[in-house]
Amino acid sequence: MFLKEFEIRWSDLDANRHLANLSYITYAGETRMSFLQSLGLTYQRLMALGIGPIVFNEHLFYFKEALSDQKIRVSTVLTGMSKDGTFFEFEHDFYNMDGANIARCEMMGGWMNLDTRKLTTLPAALIKQFEEANKTLHYKELTSKDTRKWNKIPKDLTL
Repeated sequence: MFLKEFEIRWSDLDANRHLANLSYITYAGETRMSFLQSLGLTYQRLMALGIGPIVFNEHLFYFKEALSDQKIRVSTVLTGMSKDGTFFEFEHDFYNMDGANIARCEMMGGWMNLDTRKLTTLPAALIKQFEEANKTLHYKELTSKDTRKWNKIPKDLTL
């Protein structure tokens, strides 16, 4: 399990003086990017490959409050990836310093070609690195159908 520690700052709080929703999303994203860096996917390497990670959806589940001046740890574990590496899912658990699980973020995303602005596959060497990464017990091979499991479609505004 990949872990990153954060100290909750005043600016991370909401009006109820506990960790704001946006802060959970930010911490999950920061931990995810640190995990990718640990695999050698630094900003420079992503730019050289001409790809970037994009988020399709994130779901947050809260179990216990996180308050100002506390420290928390956030984990990143791979829960799924498509065979060609285009799609991925991560699970992020948030822990207080006693090890209690205070929240979870489940996210799905994909890789975008920065020139065409369309989804793209990963090079075989990167897929191998992901295959060797920590995975959950419920890890699965994703398909494009998994990206539509919430059955959400755009509803355009008609003027």
